[in-house]
Amino acid sequence: MNNQTDKRHRTISLIAFVVLALGGGMAIGFTSPADAWYAALAKPGFNPPNWIFPPVWTALYVMIGIAGWMVWNRARRSAAMAVWWAQLCLNFAWAPLFFSAHRIDLALVVILALLVAIAAFIALTSRRVPAAALLFTPYGVWVLFATALNASIGWLNASH
Repeated sequence: MNNQTDKRHRTISLIAFVVLALGGGMAIGFTSPADAWYAALAKPGFNPPNWIFPPVWTALYVMIGIAGWMVWNRARRSAAMAVWWAQLCLNFAWAPLFFSAHRIDLALVVILALLVAIAAFIALTSRRVPAAALLFTPYGVWVLFATALNASIGWLNASH
């Protein structure tokens, strides 16, 4: 494969990873939106306004896609790539469980597993693909915050 063809394939694969992460995230957001049920829930004082979520997730999904692409280009069959796919599945599972199924408890289990997967990805890539680990760091911080939010909403709305 010549250099120009290789560059074209790398560009196409980068676009595909970003479209997969961002497009998948947007599709999940549109099919599992915050609705009247969510609006009626008791929320902790640190709950951000709803308008903050779309721009934050848009930036994070772009970074998730780029990080996945970086690892895919270096080690397609690696543990890091397997963890990248696992975190994406967990990420995409959370909103339907929380917003559509109204299962705050199961969503908490999923987001805890997602947090573990993000930490594993960062650990697995920190030496071989440090830029990918760096791109996942804000994602990990946000999901840690989202985990606290999910747990707090569950606690505040539990039947005592």
